[in-house]
Amino acid sequence: MKSVVILGSTGSIGVNSLIIAKRYGFIVEALVAGSNIELLNRQIEEFNPKFVYISNPKDRYRVNHNYIFSGEYGVVELLEHTKSELIVNALVGYIGLAPTLKAIKLGRRVALANKESLVVAGEFIDMSKIIPIDSEHFGLWYLMSGRKVSKLYITASGGAFRDWSIDDMKNATFKDALKHPNWSMGNKITIDSATMTNKLFELLEAKWLFNTIDIEAYIEKKSIIHALVEFVDGSTTAHFAGVDMKLPIAFAINGEVKDEILKPVNLLEIGALEFKEIKKDRYPIWEIKEHLLRNPHLGVVVNASNEEAIKKFENGRCTFFEMSKIVLKSYKKFENIKATNITDIISIDKEVRNYINFSKI
Repeated sequence: MKSVVILGSTGSIGVNSLIIAKRYGFIVEALVAGSNIELLNRQIEEFNPKFVYISNPKDRYRVNHNYIFSGEYGVVELLEHTKSELIVNALVGYIGLAPTLKAIKLGRRVALANKESLVVAGEFIDMSKIIPIDSEHFGLWYLMSGRKVSKLYITASGGAFRDWSIDDMKNATFKDALKHPNWSMGNKITIDSATMTNKLFELLEAKWLFNTIDIEAYIEKKSIIHALVEFVDGSTTAHFAGVDMKLPIAFAINGEVKDEILKPVNLLEIGALEFKEIKKDRYPIWEIKEHLLRNPHLGVVVNASNEEAIKKFENGRCTFFEMSKIVLKSYKKFENIKATNITDIISIDKEVRNYINFSKI
């Protein structure tokens, strides 16, 4: 019987991955979670994994399992003990990079929802081992079907402040930024949605996945259209689907889907659809979009500075718009830096974080 490892099992993508794994009769060989021990214990009871990881070693006594990994290198160590051909990486942030690299080194396929892996180190990742499960990239793959294309499009919700005045956005709090209009997500991705950094990352992911920089993003508030493909014949096709990650996960885990995963979209309920430009006055990070697509090696700078800027915003040490200013200033400072291997990536990441935390920025 086929098996799977779920990294980030207590997050929304991880939970949906477990639903799909159960639906198609997959054994869950290992679960990797953060601090939601209560949910992890319920998952352990239901799926009986061989191995478990938690982020904080001090929580070991709370976990109902005998084989527990933890700590900075625990996920990588766990992967070394597994045999599953497929690893679902739904971890959030830079911490997801090392498991992606390890899984590929072990010859596994990676169902990837961890944006940062490709943003930070796409140049050093074997794309033949990657199966995208972000709805936008899945939508692009689903539409392309090997045909020649001229341009790719993905959509953005616009984030928590899409209908706020810019003056009001200047005084927005961390708590305000977590109130996403369309769905509930983790803190980091919700903040990234509000700044549009999340969409910038997805453009960079698409560059690596589909080997093109002819990519654009527009705001589509209803989040019904996830991706569009413009073909060389001049026609454009859109991918409509409900806001549910189970479909891309089902394709990634099972390889094919012949049964209904989502409720079909009711076109009459949708009503009018509208696309809007992503403007720099509301989303300052968009200033570097074109340059980043042409210099994708700078993704490591954007990611490190963004993660540190979010920490400052959460702790009240910068405003909402100052987060983007921190990223843009760091991007300018490090624009001539280029990694030649993963070791360089790790060094650059640390250097950028130190710059933000130990200089007056």
